[in-house]
Amino acid sequence: MTKTISLLGSTGSIGRQTLQVARELGLSVAALTANRQVDLLEQQAREFHPALAVLYDRDAARQLRLRLSDTDIRVESGPEGLLLAAQLPQADTVVTAVMGSVGLEPTLAAIRRKKRIALANKETLVCAGELVMAEAERWGADIVPVDSEHSAIFQSLQGCRDRNEVRRLLLTCSGGPFFGRSFRDLEGVTPADALKHPNWSMGAKITIDSATLMNKGLEVIEAMRLYRLPVEQVDVVIHRQSIVHSLVEYRDGAMIAQLGTPDMKLPIRYAFTWPRRAPSPDRPLDLLTCGDLTFRAPDMDAFPCLRIARQCARTGGTACAIMNGANEAAVALFLQERVGFNDIPRLVESALSRVQVKYAPDLPDILEADGPVPVGICIFGGRYEKTGWKTASAGGLHSVLHVLRSRQPDLSPRTGGPGGDSHLAGHGRHGHQRRGPARAGGGGGGPLGRAGCPGRPGPPDVRPGVHCGGLPGHRALPGHSAHGQHLL
Repeated sequence: MTKTISLLGSTGSIGRQTLQVARELGLSVAALTANRQVDLLEQQAREFHPALAVLYDRDAARQLRLRLSDTDIRVESGPEGLLLAAQLPQADTVVTAVMGSVGLEPTLAAIRRKKRIALANKETLVCAGELVMAEAERWGADIVPVDSEHSAIFQSLQGCRDRNEVRRLLLTCSGGPFFGRSFRDLEGVTPADALKHPNWSMGAKITIDSATLMNKGLEVIEAMRLYRLPVEQVDVVIHRQSIVHSLVEYRDGAMIAQLGTPDMKLPIRYAFTWPRRAPSPDRPLDLLTCGDLTFRAPDMDAFPCLRIARQCARTGGTACAIMNGANEAAVALFLQERVGFNDIPRLVESALSRVQVKYAPDLPDILEADGPVPVGICIFGGRYEKTGWKTASAGGLHSVLHVLRSRQPDLSPRTGGPGGDSHLAGHGRHGHQRRGPARAGGGGGGPLGRAGCPGRPGPPDVRPGVHCGGLPGHRALPGHSAHGQHLL
């Protein structure tokens, strides 16, 4: 069980709820980090008395240093501050709740210190899952999910000792605010429309990702990496009530699911207490009042982002990183009302068709693929300079979009829609809360720390639930190496 945490991203929704759980469990806090929220981080630091407080923004860090000058709390800044927080010897668990690829290097640093990783950062596994899982296996670090869907899978796999017993993983999805609408219906939706999620109150980026179903596509990629299963064994089902958080279907036909109130404190608490459970002061789910539970298939004609993500998972290499960076840029443009809702998948497809995928990438390759240079080239026709993206004129941007539309008729329902997992030409960020009970998010995680290497049997005494990737009986897929990018 966790005793002391370093919390990367303490001022976001998941960070704040993590501190609430820490209070309830009596955990010590070794480090707190945030981007630039001086007031809130000062408040948290004075309550929890960490050894280290980090603000990524250097000007904000200077302000915090002055404010905490009456304490013995060390204040640092920048990426080096995050790395220091991730490696503090007094912390046994590192919670990665920062947004974006900035969380990748601190996560790897914590893994190499054999910390338990309570993972709530999507980019870590979406962009660099192969690298991260290989490092976790090498160093014997446990990775435990904080995202509700992946925590549900983790919990439903407890007792599974052979990965071959698993037929498929089923990730549940609320369907977002546009469930039941066609691709054509979505051409005119506005950011205000897309931000009206039916169940969750979330940050703008993840809310739009939920509306396009890209968020669920990212979770599919996370799940296949965490549980070392091919993407064909990871499915999505629309569950509007957000009560069943995900399911595991076994080869004998049995299904095991995790149900609960939509409250992120439950998976956070379990990430700290696993393999045990601790009492919770929160009200449990009442089956007599939660209403009917319904399930539907997702419409990938109306929501092509889910199809795109699945294809990137098949492609491997840096395809997922390219997709993630392009989606982030496209969502930002949509929120600025510079592109339409359906232009998001168009722009992502364009990036994937124009940027070459690198296979067996190292960390610099991944960070480059997820960064502004390739995405800017794809979206703005190369208007990128050393100082950063140069905003395209409205006319220029519309011209780019016109070209994209003309080259991608498969994204229009008038030509039959995107049906299935189609082409990528072979080439190739988040807190949330339920309206009512709180849920925060920022990404997924998984129970995959140690155990045996994929492609060979794990140890006979492997602990239940410790990264199903090391469970006995797993075999490498034909044409894929035991550590290859598609073997997950």
